[in-house]
Amino acid sequence: MNYISRHMEDRILELSKSYSAILLTGPRQAGKTTMLQRLAEKENIGREYVTLDDLTERDLAKNDPALFLQLHRPPVLIDEVQYAPELFTYIKIHIDRNHNPGDFWLTGSQIFRLMQGVQESLAGRVALLHMSPMSQREIVGIPCVPFTTDMERFLAELNLIQPVSTPELFERLWRGSMPGLVSKQYSDRNIFYSSYLSTYVERDVREISNAVDALKFNRFVIAVAARCSQLLNYKALADDADIDIQTSKAWINILETLGIIFLLHPYSNNVLKRTIKTPKVYFYDTGLVCYLTRWSSPEVAESGAMSGALLENFTVSEIMKSYQNAGLEPYLYFYRDRDAKEIDVILEGDGKLCPLEIKKTATPDKRLTRVFGVIDKSPLQLGTGAILCMAEQFSAFDSKNLIVPIWMI
Repeated sequence: MNYISRHMEDRILELSKSYSAILLTGPRQAGKTTMLQRLAEKENIGREYVTLDDLTERDLAKNDPALFLQLHRPPVLIDEVQYAPELFTYIKIHIDRNHNPGDFWLTGSQIFRLMQGVQESLAGRVALLHMSPMSQREIVGIPCVPFTTDMERFLAELNLIQPVSTPELFERLWRGSMPGLVSKQYSDRNIFYSSYLSTYVERDVREISNAVDALKFNRFVIAVAARCSQLLNYKALADDADIDIQTSKAWINILETLGIIFLLHPYSNNVLKRTIKTPKVYFYDTGLVCYLTRWSSPEVAESGAMSGALLENFTVSEIMKSYQNAGLEPYLYFYRDRDAKEIDVILEGDGKLCPLEIKKTATPDKRLTRVFGVIDKSPLQLGTGAILCMAEQFSAFDSKNLIVPIWMI
């Protein structure tokens, strides 16, 4: 199997020099364990590997965490640590006693449930990182740069990134970004996603919530995929899956906890009172969306009714990954008000709001940037905006409005 190096590798080695524990969360099959095992080989300090997917180890970790840590002495890599939150207190005791940087590398595929135990026990002692499926920069092997609308950054990268045509981009979007598919470890995409859903998702869903009807949950996930890049409508999802609204909310929470979807919240402040409150829903992996919504090929996905939504989902998830891979918190929002004015993405940083519109066109019209003016009333300064589109090359309408090809994200 070809290993494709991940952007997070240097960050983890760097944090390992100052933090006693690093916790890497993210969905199953995103490549967390593979990457950490490779880094452990590079470190060459004899870091032990133990997984709590092993029921014997899990039982010991839950029922006698002190003995577990005696048997598996640091430096240690503990996989799927969410199965034994009892360990956290004992890890804390060990850290407070020894203060050894890099003692514990932990992975977990359940983000929030995991975080509660961490916040209670390991606050200030653990570096938290999130790994998503692969970004397009990782796939083509170019450095990690958190997305900004800085013109100099794009100009500097012009010769670094190979331009990609619309059909090629949709091929990437349709194939998905799971390392097993990208590295060609699994050749049949449909079988990969089918077993991914039944083996991992259903099993993990049962771990979090016993009372889940597998068929209804499957229908629910398909309904969410069909509405990617749209406002989250719990009632419509509940109707599609034949469940009540409370269950719909609980299941969205589960998908978020498992790192399969993320919610983009609307930007608002005291001045912009007419904004809506509902978030939008996106998947970390567009290949999974295409599989769930039955697009049989990249060509069909590109010409189908969902092509705009798929492209938006792909673009927003790439921006999200560019921050996560750098170990940074992304401040991403969208804007929509009751007058139906809308901006796909707003990037907040350094006291500025940078508005982004995503369009499936190779020749965007400058009129698309007019809507950016609605955030002028905000107390923050209006930064450089951009139309993210299928243009063949990077250009600009003017110094404040860029035209950025999606393959450059």
